[in-house]
Amino acid sequence: MSTIPITKRGAEKLKEELHRLKTVDRPWVINAIAEARAQGDLSENAEYEAAKDRQGFIEGRIAEVESKLSGSQVIDPSTVDAGGRVVFGATVKLEDEDSGAQVTYQIVGEDEADLKLGLINIGSPIARALIGKEEGDVAEVQAPGGTRRYEIVAVRYE
Repeated sequence: MSTIPITKRGAEKLKEELHRLKTVDRPWVINAIAEARAQGDLSENAEYEAAKDRQGFIEGRIAEVESKLSGSQVIDPSTVDAGGRVVFGATVKLEDEDSGAQVTYQIVGEDEADLKLGLINIGSPIARALIGKEEGDVAEVQAPGGTRRYEIVAVRYE
């Protein structure tokens, strides 16, 4: 199994989710199952079935988060010094060559990606086009509307 890169912030979010799942959600669903069981006939008990389904989801998510954390390589972007090159965790300011519009993205792991917050997945077409480039370079990105060209205005590690 290969390691999955994740930022320090992303790892903390996963740890918080795992803690909540184990200390809040799991005990709640166990209690809900016990209450539903106490109502009698389980064959026609919708609350029991719903609680068992919820328990299955919670246990599956716990296993998934634990697996992601154990197979991840935590990278703190503030400690990265790639000499101005775009690498995992870098925050990159881009300028669209056609429109002149500027955008800023941070390259993060799959679970952390949120375009609204400017966090793009390391596996996305734009991140793949940026990796290894430096300030002043132009990256060509294959977009649904055709090829887009972005000039790298700044690269930060924060």
